[in-house]
Amino acid sequence: MSQLPAEDLESKKEESKKDFEETLIKYPSLKKMMDVKDGEEVPESHDGREMQLLRFIKDHADSEDMKDNPSRILEAMDEFAAQHEFLINIGPDKAKIISGLILENKPRVLVEFGGYVGYSAILFADQMRAHASENREVHVWSLEMDSDIATIARDLISTAGLSDYVTVVDGKAADSLRKLKEEGKVERIDFLFLDHDESLYEQDLKLALDELKLLQQNACIVADNVLRPGAPKYREYVQNHSGLRTRSLKALIIPGEFEVSRRLLFDFHVMKHGTDKVIRMRSRSAKSFDLSLIMHWGLHGVQEQIQTDRQAMEHRSSLSRT
Repeated sequence: MSQLPAEDLESKKEESKKDFEETLIKYPSLKKMMDVKDGEEVPESHDGREMQLLRFIKDHADSEDMKDNPSRILEAMDEFAAQHEFLINIGPDKAKIISGLILENKPRVLVEFGGYVGYSAILFADQMRAHASENREVHVWSLEMDSDIATIARDLISTAGLSDYVTVVDGKAADSLRKLKEEGKVERIDFLFLDHDESLYEQDLKLALDELKLLQQNACIVADNVLRPGAPKYREYVQNHSGLRTRSLKALIIPGEFEVSRRLLFDFHVMKHGTDKVIRMRSRSAKSFDLSLIMHWGLHGVQEQIQTDRQAMEHRSSLSRT
């Protein structure tokens, strides 16, 4: 990439710094994460914020309007994540993309590994219910390792009026899926969402695909955070899969905003994605919050594989050359 002239670079820095500061005003939860000392661990979950979220929903001025209203619950969760404490949900930008996939594929059975507080399960169930063919039952199986977090998810799912469409299962996802298969509760998976421990993605996909043979023809698979924090074994496996090809789409954790990182103006460059100019400011040790969507499509009607990740710009560039 060619270097910008010094004057232009300084101008861009000042312009971007102003935009960045305005973004932090709009999203106080991000400022909290950036106001930490170098080398200090930045918690993103499992530190009490999940219970704070539940109290926020229950005590919200519009709590009555949220009952049996999934979209209002999701809006309130996004509000909490922006104004109070960052949440490791998929967020509204990726939610739109995945909602489109649900509309396109119309899955009857969706299984997610790593349900967290129920944001994605609420989204999935609401979309599946809305787009299901007449007289077709739909169901989401949300597998969550942490029993306390699972309890919060059940509460929020119930408030959204979706308990008949979502079952939250406590415990290790692989064990839970095996048990569901043995008990005859899950006999096929039309849509698989991987959003738990990235180091388990490869083996858990193989579990569903090869061992349990639950993924049927034209099943859709979505995996989050495959580049950051990263799932290299999973990426290698799906990229070498003869029935898959890849394309990439961009998504942000803050819709409409430029990517943000923990520290400002260590490195500065401008990257172009199609006709959109994207400014990224990066610290050499920063944890960035930008998200991208990498899509793997079945070549032979075998499967459709989609990956969402936290920093896929370099990967996207390499894919464009293939």
